[in-house]
Amino acid sequence: MTQPSFAELFAAHYHSLVRLAGLLGADDPEDIAQEAFSRLHTRRLRDDGAALSYLRATVCNLTRNRLRHLRLVRLRRPDPPDPAHSSEHIVLVSEKHRELLSAVDRLPRRQREALVLRYWLDLSEREIADAMGVTPGSVKTHTSRALATLGKALKEEDR
Repeated sequence: MTQPSFAELFAAHYHSLVRLAGLLGADDPEDIAQEAFSRLHTRRLRDDGAALSYLRATVCNLTRNRLRHLRLVRLRRPDPPDPAHSSEHIVLVSEKHRELLSAVDRLPRRQREALVLRYWLDLSEREIADAMGVTPGSVKTHTSRALATLGKALKEEDR
């Protein structure tokens, strides 16, 4: 079976990689996905079938680096005021959805990554381990702990 061309790979996976970067907390998910493809384009992989895994791992790493950079920048200046949401946004996003996303956002970075990769992108444990640079056992641990933490947080918010 022939491997997809770079253009086919881009067309098939760009939007899911933008979604991945956004769910991991990137403020510029389109730029993160484009940078991942740019790095793939200038690199020779030993296994042509590893391109998608390489892209996912690159998106995770670039997002981590971007968030780390933003934390340092924000330490140097005060936080801006919370953005005002449009009426349309408030109508479209239900209260339960906001509570869930807020609880996911409070999870430790690795737990959040494991949940996003598993439940939003529906990746296997092996694919998640490759993207995060950890073992499948670590993926199970991060996912289990994240689900337990989310369960507690959402029960507390329901009170």
